[in-house]
Amino acid sequence: MAMRPMEPMGSAATGAPEIFVGGSHGAVRRAVVIGNGCAGAENQCLGLVRALGLADRLMLYRAIRPTGGINKWLHFLPISLHKLVDQVLKQMFSSDRFAALFQGKWLGQYTVCNDQLFGLSSVLEADTKRIVTMVNDTFEKEGLALVVACGRDTISYASLIRCLTPDNVFVIQIQHPRSRLDKFDLVVTPRHDFYALTARGRWEFPQLLWRWISLREPPGPNVVLTVGALHQADSSALRIAASDWHDELANSPKPLVVVNIGGPTGNCNYDVGLAKQLISSLHDVLKTCGSVRISFSRRTPHKVSDLILKEFSSHPKVYIWDGEGPNPHLGHLAWADAFIITADSISMLSEACSTGKPVYVVGTEHCRRKFSDFHNTLHERGAVRPFTGLEDCRHRCLETKEI
Repeated sequence: MAMRPMEPMGSAATGAPEIFVGGSHGAVRRAVVIGNGCAGAENQCLGLVRALGLADRLMLYRAIRPTGGINKWLHFLPISLHKLVDQVLKQMFSSDRFAALFQGKWLGQYTVCNDQLFGLSSVLEADTKRIVTMVNDTFEKEGLALVVACGRDTISYASLIRCLTPDNVFVIQIQHPRSRLDKFDLVVTPRHDFYALTARGRWEFPQLLWRWISLREPPGPNVVLTVGALHQADSSALRIAASDWHDELANSPKPLVVVNIGGPTGNCNYDVGLAKQLISSLHDVLKTCGSVRISFSRRTPHKVSDLILKEFSSHPKVYIWDGEGPNPHLGHLAWADAFIITADSISMLSEACSTGKPVYVVGTEHCRRKFSDFHNTLHERGAVRPFTGLEDCRHRCLETKEI
């Protein structure tokens, strides 16, 4: 079965929306990105802005939650209420003794955590009034502002900005906001977010629970559905990455197989058993492939990464990125001949599938509900195969052996 790249959300052939071409105030020539500090969410915003040609005309804001002490237990609160509670606690317990407990002696510095942020040197804390004032004051000169946000903590900022200055902004919320969709000009979300509306989804969710399911209505005219996650790994980015990583990766023994390991989630829960399964399968594949490069994500449990490190750290064909130095992720996307990826990471799978190279998935049996629906869609489109350890690199990269 041949691998096919995932189809892009749109192309030049379909024509750009009217707000991105022609006119003066009606055309978008600048962007405001509101992130939440999570690389996966911000990467989607930046990928969309990049695809629209506004990568060099953006301002990045971040919805920042209070950190330290008791604040780590308050993330279930809406961000505005969390900040209010934090202010009250700081006023009530202003002594050094209580500050260490409730606020933390050292506040984390909010720096750009994604290496691919188009050279941005600073990130501003999201402030709705400040953003609205900036947009309104510069409207005559700069025209309409595109506001792109992603993540639960950004929803209130994006919707309020549209409410306060609807004529001067075009607001796009990435991922379903679990609230009224008419608060945004456009919502870009994966198809599997509407899994509860499918026949299987309705069967899995008892009727008693339907009142608590936020996605009870089908997507409306202002909703764009995608297969996976948006990202920045387009052909231009990969050409640059191929050049940047040429000296390190060009001479890697072929075929080069890249292994990306994520971490368990609510919809794809697994333990060290999956790591042991992966280790066994990799040993079989290593007999015939040229080299393997392994990367972990921030969500990878230590017990999983420690097991992988113990098994392969001294293997002559295996390189394991230790998290130090430049992140080789884009270089891996550019130079790999095939990918092996754990089933929990929709972002990593979306990026790898868009390259058109063979993508193998491990752990799909641990997925449920919308994650299972996502993997079924990839499989039906011929974008992925399960990784079994029976693959042979000698004839065609990771071609399955006959049994």
